[in-house]
Amino acid sequence: MKKRYSLLPVFSLLFLLGCSSSTPSDSNIPQAGEAIPVSLFALQTSEMAATVTASGTFSTKDETLLSFKLGGIVSKVLVEEGDAVKSGQIVASLDLTEIQAGVRQSKLAYEKALRDHQRAARLYTDSVATLEQFENSKTALDIAEQQLNTANFNLAQSQIRATKNGFVLKKFVNPGQLVASGTPILQINGAASGAWILKVTLSDQQWSSIQIGDQAEINAAASSNWTPAKVTHKSQLADPVTGTYWVEISPESAKEISLASGMFGKARIQPSQTVQGWEIPFESVLDANGDSGFVFVVDGQKAKKVKVQLGKITSSSIQVLGGLENYSSLVVSGSAYLSDGSTIQVKN
Repeated sequence: MKKRYSLLPVFSLLFLLGCSSSTPSDSNIPQAGEAIPVSLFALQTSEMAATVTASGTFSTKDETLLSFKLGGIVSKVLVEEGDAVKSGQIVASLDLTEIQAGVRQSKLAYEKALRDHQRAARLYTDSVATLEQFENSKTALDIAEQQLNTANFNLAQSQIRATKNGFVLKKFVNPGQLVASGTPILQINGAASGAWILKVTLSDQQWSSIQIGDQAEINAAASSNWTPAKVTHKSQLADPVTGTYWVEISPESAKEISLASGMFGKARIQPSQTVQGWEIPFESVLDANGDSGFVFVVDGQKAKKVKVQLGKITSSSIQVLGGLENYSSLVVSGSAYLSDGSTIQVKN
């Protein structure tokens, strides 16, 4: 006869163990109204060079919109977007029918003015024409010559030539279109010269800490490597919409990066000027977002939540550039149970 064993004692034991294991952790949670035990960190200011991080887009300093001096019908556009061009290369032209007719008219007018002036000179020599008539014919000849020069110049401007060795960024028109004087036809850059810049935007405080010539490193979206660079230009006027300032950063060698105009990039700038700040434990910072976050400081027997400006971050510490000026102690443990105005008790 087989023996039967009951599993009820086993399940009861497991249930009791589960209940007993949760009891200690619940007892550690401070009850409402109780002082929350915390550990403090003494705040001391020090000189530090806070790395400035920013983002922007790559471009060249010589991006140019090319257009015709005169309006007319576009005859040819000899390049496409992305094509490489050389300085002096013809990239577009107008229909020359009307322009060449203007040149011929100016040439005929000049030839007539020349004959009239030569006739007036002979008559003046023979005392038949007056000095005034002779001088007027000379003036008419000069005017006709300048008009011919203008017509020839306009004929030359009926073709657009590349101003730099670079690439075509944008093509705005196609052959057969009627365009007015100054209408953009093509946009090109001088990227072949390697004169790339990364243009980033900064806050007024970040902008004031950076000087032209400060060292930096940049990273393009197309590359995982950081390339040495330096600050080359600073704006002197805030953007009227965003209130930010721009800074231009030039890589020491753009050959190491594959770049295109408008490509997104990041920069880490090392200001030459040092600032007063605090270096605090990493775990004391709450709700960090970009260059700002929150910490708890001691205000009498209470905890106070304050917003701080963050600088360089490491695995163990973080720089605070502003927000702790009026405080001497920082909460580094126990902050998980704190809210603004909580009563605290300092651990021994």
